[in-house]
Amino acid sequence: MATLIGLLPGDGIGPEICREAQRVLNAVSAQSGRQFEVREGLIGGAAIDATGEAFPADTRALANEADAILLGAVGGPKWSNPEAAVRPEQGLLDLRAAMGVYANLRPVRTHAALYSASPLKAERLKDVDILVVRELTGGIYFGDKQRDADSATDVCRYTRAEIERIVRMAGDFARSRRGKVTSVDKANVLDTSRLWRSITDEIFASDYADVELETLLVDAAAMHLLSRAADFDVIVTENMFGDILTDEASMLSGSLGMLPSASLNADRGGLYEPIHGSAPDIAGQGIANPCGTILSLALLLRFSLGEDELAETIEQAVLNAVAAGHRTGDIAEPGQPAISTSAMGDAILAALPA
Repeated sequence: MATLIGLLPGDGIGPEICREAQRVLNAVSAQSGRQFEVREGLIGGAAIDATGEAFPADTRALANEADAILLGAVGGPKWSNPEAAVRPEQGLLDLRAAMGVYANLRPVRTHAALYSASPLKAERLKDVDILVVRELTGGIYFGDKQRDADSATDVCRYTRAEIERIVRMAGDFARSRRGKVTSVDKANVLDTSRLWRSITDEIFASDYADVELETLLVDAAAMHLLSRAADFDVIVTENMFGDILTDEASMLSGSLGMLPSASLNADRGGLYEPIHGSAPDIAGQGIANPCGTILSLALLLRFSLGEDELAETIEQAVLNAVAAGHRTGDIAEPGQPAISTSAMGDAILAALPA
């Protein structure tokens, strides 16, 4: 019986980059004999246009049935009215809720071939290999909200259960990596962070004595990500801090277009997507970087389907294609001609082992 992968291209550049990821999936499927069924669904602005809903019933059914979901991006200026009753981003939030994903994983690795694409000096980029584990369903983004003409309130709330499960996941990942976790909070100011720190200390003292624990305030972490990025192994933090720090960390790799992400639930079912948005300014031009989406496919194969060998094959093909000089505009060196989205896909396909 074929494994079912739900494909939600979404808006903007989403269909273009998902097309390249599907080509790569088809290639590794043919080479390995592993069978995958890909079923496409609507989400975001495309779903609003077609059904009036950002997360229609058919897509919800697909999310419930699929072994994993690969997402392109949602949103764009066509649906940007903040007062609109239905917005594309609601589709993404509803999808996360339907799948019960609470842990957002964002790996950040640097490669010598892309040092020139980063604004940082090359010596700051050597040997960077970080896994950020971001709590995805709690905190200020999901707290109670109030607003009137002159004031607004966003409540930041965390429970012991929410903190424990994300911290334990970070500890488990560290055991299979280099054995270090950096917990990021703002315990000098916020009570939620004080709770976060006390629970983290408690868990590591009792159950993860074999894993090194470092604790940093978020402002210090932001600084150290640029000054000593290679010292980090696994970073675990709450929702908003993780959102901001991972966008900062993307500059280590040279471009948002290079970074994948995974969002996992308790059963390791997952939602996979590049960390960038829908990039409406370049949509339809065939110049978007598909690497983040293709690398997200690799994470899907690894974390949700247990296909480590296929995942490593895809990741190595992406690295080899980039190292050979194939670059979309966001990672091209000065004076280097940029190639198209499909040409980048061709280069990655050509880099797959026969």
